[in-house]
Amino acid sequence: MTASLHGGCHCGRIALDVVLSKPASEYTPRACDCSFCRKHGAAWLSDAGGSLRVRLRGEPVVYRQGSAQADFIACAHCAVLVLVRHEHEGRVHAAVNVRALAGAAPFADEQPASPQKLAPQEKRERWTTLWFADVRIVDADD
Repeated sequence: MTASLHGGCHCGRIALDVVLSKPASEYTPRACDCSFCRKHGAAWLSDAGGSLRVRLRGEPVVYRQGSAQADFIACAHCAVLVLVRHEHEGRVHAAVNVRALAGAAPFADEQPASPQKLAPQEKRERWTTLWFADVRIVDADD
C-alpha cells in the first residue's frame, strides 16, 4: 500500500505532492543535527522508490551550506524550509521537510542523523541511494 501526501510552504508558493512506496508508518524522518537544520526544526523524509513533484510560484530561496553539495529550498515569501535537493549525473534527488507536509502522517518517531560527520563522497552516495529519485520541479503556472 502506498501513501500520497501533500504540503508545501505556509503561503502556497511552493507546493509538494509526495507518493511513498510504502505506508507512512514505515518511514522514520531524520532530524539532522547540523546547526542549519536544527535552527529550522527540519526532519527529512525520503523514499528512493517514491516520487516527488514540486510546484513553484516565483523563485524560492536557495541556500547551500556545509559541504555545499545540496540546495536547501525555502519560500522567499514565508520562509518555510520545504526541501533539500542534490543533482548527480543529471538527475535530481531530494528529501522533504516533514514539517512542510499537510496533516499528521503516522510516521515513526524521528531519529537523529549526523550527515556532517560524513565525507563529501559518502554524502553523495547516501543521497543518491535514499532520497527521492523521481523528482519533478515545475513552474506552478505551467
